[in-house]
Amino acid sequence: MEDTSKYLIHANVTADGVVERSDVVGAIFGQTEGLLGDELDLRDLRQSQKVGRIDVEITSTAGQSHGHLTIATSLDKVETATLAASLETIDRVGPCRANLEVTEIEDVRAAKRKEVVNRAKELLQTGFDDSVMSSEEILAEVRQHVRVEDITEYEGLPAGPRVTDSDAIIVVEGRSDVLTLLKYGVKNAIAVEGTNVPDAVAELTRHRTVTAFLDGDRGGDLIFEELSQVGDIDFVAFAPSGTSVEDLDHHQLFASLRNKVPYDNVSGLNEPREAVAATDGSSTPAPEPDARRTHGSEAASPTSIDESSGSTTQTASGANAAADVTTAGEAATESEAVGPSDGSSSAQSAASTDAGSTSGAAPDTPAEPAKPETVYGHASAVIRDGTDRVRFLDADGDTIDETDANDAYDALEDLESAPTTIILDTILSQRLLDLAADRGVDRIVARSLGQFTKRPTAVRIHAIDDVAAERPDSE
Repeated sequence: MEDTSKYLIHANVTADGVVERSDVVGAIFGQTEGLLGDELDLRDLRQSQKVGRIDVEITSTAGQSHGHLTIATSLDKVETATLAASLETIDRVGPCRANLEVTEIEDVRAAKRKEVVNRAKELLQTGFDDSVMSSEEILAEVRQHVRVEDITEYEGLPAGPRVTDSDAIIVVEGRSDVLTLLKYGVKNAIAVEGTNVPDAVAELTRHRTVTAFLDGDRGGDLIFEELSQVGDIDFVAFAPSGTSVEDLDHHQLFASLRNKVPYDNVSGLNEPREAVAATDGSSTPAPEPDARRTHGSEAASPTSIDESSGSTTQTASGANAAADVTTAGEAATESEAVGPSDGSSSAQSAASTDAGSTSGAAPDTPAEPAKPETVYGHASAVIRDGTDRVRFLDADGDTIDETDANDAYDALEDLESAPTTIILDTILSQRLLDLAADRGVDRIVARSLGQFTKRPTAVRIHAIDDVAAERPDSE
């Protein structure tokens, strides 16, 4: 009956004498019998379970009894009200005169509705997950999962999938470092798993261009020392002091890799991290330029960093030249960050080095304007000077076409031969990026990058502020 009851009849009972519960129940059944006819006879309703149990609570004080009774019914409103009214005809309980007054008819369903409303409010506040992911976040999480799943093993050591076939590798400390690099698209890393460098890694370093990318702590120094004894290192990069590679974000990780220095620059120093930091604007003095290895300038092994948007490659000779130029300025480092160095850019770096060694300061009079010979030179001329233009370059760095930046899409669509590089003094849009991927463009350098719903892996895209510092003042 408790589950099917619709209404509860509440009534107060008062008797001039001492009575008990059984007296009250007997009075109700006895004095209402036949009062309302057979259909509303209380005994019949009780047997058919249309009326529930009669609950009575009664106490006696000072020769009088006072109590409260409750009757549950599944009748409709009219029948329930009629039954409640019949209770007020009771004038005796046991041997005593009595009075029974109905105080309330409670709608059980209304109480249940109130409970439902209150519970619904609680569920609305706590039962739903408010963290709705955007399209970019969904794609980034899926890409990250795929990259992490790409981790492999090389001779039992954690490694990226490109270690076996890449001409260049990055040696890190542990598995978590490899996972961090995979997270940001670098797939040619291998871990030494401690300070004891395995023979497999030592042998691998003799046949590849090697960058040691280590933690900025004492452990990183120890691994660097042993790796320099048993292996062949070409470049050295450290995480910021007191920081592990696995803790770096995207910007910090690639900034550290761009600031790598040739091994001979730090091979004889007690604190190699000090020398590496000097290339990043630190107050620590940089090593003397004549301490570099000679074989680094003679060899031409490519060094690559695989990213989700492409792979950045550079010849060892170009990298050494860039390191030389860094002692006189930052232009070569900026050129390296933008993309690969070809023969002309290597010659440019060598020429810049000679100029830096013969002259300690910029000339007092500006030189006659010259045609840019590097990608960064073109980027400076187009973007840094705020021309609002777009320039298309071929594989040799020569200008194919140049027009207003607003007409970049139509100009690229109309070009007979696809350019290798696009220099764009505006925000790079998804529409232009898609067309560049279709035309086979290798690289785009823009003033800034827009929001992309899809990002082709065949095109390397850079915002100029992310890949290079401000152009040195020519005055």
